[in-house]
Amino acid sequence: MSVSHRVGSDHQLARLLQIGIVLEEVVEARAHHHQSLDAEAETTALDPDIRSLLAGAAEESAIHRERLEELIADLDAESVPFEDIERLVEAQYGQTKPDDFDGVLYDQLCNEETAYKFYDDLVDAIEASDARFSVDRDRVLDTLRSIREEEAEGVEEVTNIMKERD
Repeated sequence: MSVSHRVGSDHQLARLLQIGIVLEEVVEARAHHHQSLDAEAETTALDPDIRSLLAGAAEESAIHRERLEELIADLDAESVPFEDIERLVEAQYGQTKPDDFDGVLYDQLCNEETAYKFYDDLVDAIEASDARFSVDRDRVLDTLRSIREEEAEGVEEVTNIMKERD
């Protein structure tokens, strides 16, 4: 299902919101994964700014998931359990070793940019649609715009840390 098309039904909207939940779960799982690798390292590998960034990203993603789940609940659709996504993420990315921490910022940047682009496209698709949803359209758009803005701030935060490290 492409976000580039108009969103024309509750079913389509629910599925797209579920994709947002999956994106948030990936960000959260990746942040926890990097934090656990740092905790396992014999010496602290991550500087405090990166540790703070990862903790904030995980917390923000959990809040975003809750907000999206509230919208989906009003559409009477089911979300994907976090534990299932976490196992998939671990299988895909679990090979990261403690000496790979230079990639942590790039990984985080990619996650933030992907989420931002998704929400930006989803807002555009809903705005382009004249479909009526069983949830308040303004509430959906306000929620998505707010999440999109927070993702943009996350991209900026990661970028600033990367610039400081150069």
